[in-house]
Amino acid sequence: METQERKLRTNLDTDLLKLVAIAAMLLDHIGGAFFPETPIFRWIGRLAFPLFCYCMTVGLLYTHNIRRYLGRLAIFAVVSQPFWILAFNADDILGNLTNWNIFFTLFLSLLAMWGLTTRRWWLFVLGVLVLAFGSFDYNYNGVILMLIFYFCRNKPALLAGLYILFWLPALWCGSLEDPLALVVGGHAVNWTIFGLLALPLILCRTHSGIRIPKWFFYAFYPAHLAIIA
Repeated sequence: METQERKLRTNLDTDLLKLVAIAAMLLDHIGGAFFPETPIFRWIGRLAFPLFCYCMTVGLLYTHNIRRYLGRLAIFAVVSQPFWILAFNADDILGNLTNWNIFFTLFLSLLAMWGLTTRRWWLFVLGVLVLAFGSFDYNYNGVILMLIFYFCRNKPALLAGLYILFWLPALWCGSLEDPLALVVGGHAVNWTIFGLLALPLILCRTHSGIRIPKWFFYAFYPAHLAIIA
């Protein structure tokens, strides 16, 4: 049996990482709903998605029942969809019925990775194609991040290098017309660059001792959307 050290040499303190992720997500959504012209909320929010992808990679490695894991993601994706629409697109409900919330992105990313790790290649291809051609936040970038986390799980230095490369295009694809862009010396950096802030949390092995019921993390998503709505 593989030891934890052999399975993963990065941070196993996933309850702490999930708390940071949902706090960042909450600030992101508060900013998007109530302070759309104030970038700091959205900048901090860029930590959430890579941390969720990392925690799902840890789950893929350690969960005893991947089908139940996928089932929970699918259930809360469906439950959250109406609250997602009401929170951010209440002015066009019908037009946003297929504008899918982030839980769908996470579900399909994990499904694709499960297909890859079990050599169910059709699942991997299906997950990537659906993400690529559907209306999903981050589209197939979740799969790319999980591939980095999975294949570099015993090589933190390589993980860090590939992770930084993943976000580097943000340096030259920003727009001065985007109120969320980071402007440095008259040059606009795309605000997704703040996803880099998640890297130290992923690499540093913390031991907070925090233990939170797993259902809290699932229930928090639709609950906070309902309050924002």
